Amino acid sequence: MATISRGIKAPIIREGDDIVSIVCDCVLSASKEQGFTLRDRDVVAVTEAVVARAAGNYATIDAIAEDVRRKLGGNTVGLVFPILSRNRFAICLRGIARGARKVVVQLGYPSDEVGNHLVDIDALDDSGIDPYKDVLSVAEFRRHFGTPLHPFTGVDYISYYTQLIEEEGAEAEIILANRPEAILAYADKVLCCDTHTRFRTQRRILAAGADVCLTLCDILNAPVNGSGYNEKYGLLGSNKATEGVVKLFPNNAQEVAEAISARLCAATGKRIEAMVYGDGAFKDPVGKIWELADPVVSPGFTDGLNGLPNELKLKYLADNDFANLKGDELRSAIENAIRKKDADLKGSMATQGTTPRRLTDLLGSLCDLTSGSGDKGTPIVLVQGYFENYAD
Repeated sequence: MATISRGIKAPIIREGDDIVSIVCDCVLSASKEQGFTLRDRDVVAVTEAVVARAAGNYATIDAIAEDVRRKLGGNTVGLVFPILSRNRFAICLRGIARGARKVVVQLGYPSDEVGNHLVDIDALDDSGIDPYKDVLSVAEFRRHFGTPLHPFTGVDYISYYTQLIEEEGAEAEIILANRPEAILAYADKVLCCDTHTRFRTQRRILAAGADVCLTLCDILNAPVNGSGYNEKYGLLGSNKATEGVVKLFPNNAQEVAEAISARLCAATGKRIEAMVYGDGAFKDPVGKIWELADPVVSPGFTDGLNGLPNELKLKYLADNDFANLKGDELRSAIENAIRKKDADLKGSMATQGTTPRRLTDLLGSLCDLTSGSGDKGTPIVLVQGYFENYAD
């Protein structure tokens, strides 16, 4: 069997629903209705969004504000490198602003860390500005670049974030700078809002003398007045539920993955792997946006999905080791090479171009592309044949 990625429809998930039962029932029903058989090492994946919804892992703006006041003092707060997103950061920003008197937002330029552009990079090159050292006020930015809008959303994020802060009763100031330490000229209590570079950002700001420097992982990493929370990631991985509520990254992803696997194994007699997935780890070559705004692709998965692929490059074998063979002889030689390959091929020339990544990152990306983020209604994905190769 070649690899098959199959989206499986599910009912709309509500708080309190038994997500394990729903996933297993949907997969087993689809198997009967569509005439496919579950096999050893099939992977059943479910999106983190419905796992968190079923668990009721939500928090209000007021809960965010209370935690910000407790941990950052409630006066001037500096925010460094937030993503430019109505879905990912806008509601978090409202909560932070509600918990402070003034918010200074330091935006990276020409884009945020996942590729949402404030300004075209060619325009930046032509401007004479040095993005490695120049700190721009909004007025200076406007003088050089006008009011550029996000190419997909049509939003001017400088104005939008300013408006959100002011609507929550706080004073707003926006600066543009790429050195994390620049924020300390404006605030000594800082919240690092980047995702994948957060620890480097935090380290540099603390080394430069910040009084307090936290990351989004430190906000709502425990319940506030009965709110949802994520012990490991806090607000990272959250997104908008309503204008006053965020859905947090699930706390119970590992438990859910293991329970799905166990129940399907019991029902089928097969070894079924399971995982919870969020954003895929891929980049849009046209829009230049890196999809992965979550802290990880998969917050929970079974042990069989640990590790990296260990694969040979077929075209390398065909063009080099077996360049004089063709037809059945070539096929047989390649099959034998696959069967005899070392358990760890790292460093072998025959692996070049296979670009090993973690299995969960590869599978999660496949699942994210399969399910989409809109109205397909397939938050469950079944991947079959992923671990088979040319010799099977």
